[in-house]
Amino acid sequence: MPKPAKHVFLCTQNRPAGHPRGSCGQNGCAEVAEEFMQQWQQRQCFPQVQVTPSSCIGPCSMGPNILVYPEGVLYNKVTKADVSAIFDEHLLGGTPVERLKAPADLW
Repeated sequence: MPKPAKHVFLCTQNRPAGHPRGSCGQNGCAEVAEEFMQQWQQRQCFPQVQVTPSSCIGPCSMGPNILVYPEGVLYNKVTKADVSAIFDEHLLGGTPVERLKAPADLW
């Protein structure tokens, strides 16, 4: 397997309702992760992009969170509708999606 240019971590952390930290699970990460995996497979970009579901990558209250390396770009409040933009603009196009990036004081 060739080394991919990008490695994406999808937070799929789910905590019980009322947990003080919240979780991406409470904010719809399951549907975001499902859409992400579907598009990854449909686009057949396995050599360029590695995708790994993960537990908490923080900040929980701002989820669903997606972290992209090697740039270290953290996306917050990602929705199913945002997944295409992340693929098109960042993962395959090389330019991070500014409107989804975590604020500088957070990441």
